Amino acid sequence: MTRNSVSRRKMLVMGVCALAGVAGSRREASAHALRPSVTNEEIIRKYYGAWEKKDWTPFEILLADSFTFTSANDDDHISKSVFKSRCWETQIDFIERFDLERVITDGDEAFVKYLCRTKNGKSFRNLEYFQLKDDRVAAIECYFGGQSSFPSAVSTGQKK
Repeated sequence: MTRNSVSRRKMLVMGVCALAGVAGSRREASAHALRPSVTNEEIIRKYYGAWEKKDWTPFEILLADSFTFTSANDDDHISKSVFKSRCWETQIDFIERFDLERVITDGDEAFVKYLCRTKNGKSFRNLEYFQLKDDRVAAIECYFGGQSSFPSAVSTGQKK
């Protein structure tokens, strides 16, 4: 019977290599879990697309029944119906298109940075934080600059 012996040094090296391999595969699995959700990004792109198409029906389908919208423009967790009357109906005729500059998703959350182009040739940039649930938009928090860059100010040509 032949006996194979392995030195402690080789055992240590093999152990370190095994641990490194396990750690690397965990890191890859973790990175895979953090990749953007194609589904949530598609939902967000459909949301902005509905603005551009000026069609409330697909827009409403994308919003959860308990949807809320918050912005610095005196909108504190307003409901879907208030959002429709206060935001959609007052702004839809002014918006030409959205240039989505950045869409970052992580699980059921997303940040979107966009440049909105208005029909009167002006533009404004916003950052919106989305919460998604069951393939629908559950909540949006909208962040924008000074009052002169609010969507309503840009669409009417107001200054500070």
